[in-house]
Amino acid sequence: MNFDFSDDQKQLRDQACKFLAEKCPPKAVRVVLDGKEPYDRELWKGLAEMGFLGVAIPEEFGGAGAGHLELCVIAEEMGRALAPVPFSSTVYLAAEALMLAGSEAQKRKWLPKIASGEAIGTLALFEGAGNPSSKAIKLEASNGVLNGSKKPVADGAIADFVVVAARTASTGRDSDVSLFLVDVKAGGIEAKSLTNLDPTRGQAELTFSGCKAEPLGTPGEGWSLVTQLLDRAAVLIAFEQVGGADRTLEMGRDYALDRIAFGRPIGSFQAVKHMLADMYVSATLARSNCYYGAWALSTNAPELPEAAASARISATQAFQHCAKNNIQVHGGMGFTWEFDCHMYYRRANALALSLGSLSYWEDQLIERMRKRNAA
Repeated sequence: MNFDFSDDQKQLRDQACKFLAEKCPPKAVRVVLDGKEPYDRELWKGLAEMGFLGVAIPEEFGGAGAGHLELCVIAEEMGRALAPVPFSSTVYLAAEALMLAGSEAQKRKWLPKIASGEAIGTLALFEGAGNPSSKAIKLEASNGVLNGSKKPVADGAIADFVVVAARTASTGRDSDVSLFLVDVKAGGIEAKSLTNLDPTRGQAELTFSGCKAEPLGTPGEGWSLVTQLLDRAAVLIAFEQVGGADRTLEMGRDYALDRIAFGRPIGSFQAVKHMLADMYVSATLARSNCYYGAWALSTNAPELPEAAASARISATQAFQHCAKNNIQVHGGMGFTWEFDCHMYYRRANALALSLGSLSYWEDQLIERMRKRNAA
């Protein structure tokens, strides 16, 4: 039995790696980090031209129709390169929401625009600090009109459309929540950019005031759809985290081989060897869990909830561990702005909170395993 990606998928990964190495070197990431542009527009255009934005979107809606395994290998390279574009919010969240619950008309309107790079989308779920919860949603929807605010919203300040989780009843049940689709151009939305740990992945506060919206999916099933959406995105972001973990391991290894102290490379010292070995173990374990998640996602297997949580937990731990230890291997230089270590450390900690905290996913994994064992 082969647990690896196919030759075609590996070739796609190589193409993505080569493209991003050329178009998204660290200096390109720094342009967004240090500048005023919210994302790298030329890179976004190039990703669309390469077909990466629509790799999992069906051909009938303007995509490549490849599948989620192909999207996973691209996600890994996006994480390795720290690509400063709204890829995760648009592809993992907005596009997946449309493919899960969108009507034929909604899919035909937005999916081709995502694949071509014409539209940026996002999910507006959170309303302040805290983890995903149906009870935490206070933004109200009445007669197709939204009133309330959401924050933080990934890439909310640059989005062309937003998938919004809103409250439609007050019974205290998950069925109180429904999803809505909002075209930003229609008005009724005010966006305010927020200061965050990783400026290359923008966050915003969105205020909805008499904003017209159309239902996305069946009314009352919004929280069920959100749960499915978060599981899918968890697997894809986990691959970004594994890509980042592998890259920080490589950075630490290369520096340890080049840096000379007391007449020998620092990589020959036992303490540094142990640090790099620990990084390798955590990254490899995370990759194993991510492959399990990729299989479950691509086959829509019943094990997806557990597989997604496992991938999310292990990849979050691996990226944070490797990003931190990469700084330690670099020593004092690793703490300086001139070295790239801090960019990966920023991204590692930003991604760790993007879909809910690590403890949230640990609780989810325990609860899901308990339910499966009780069934």
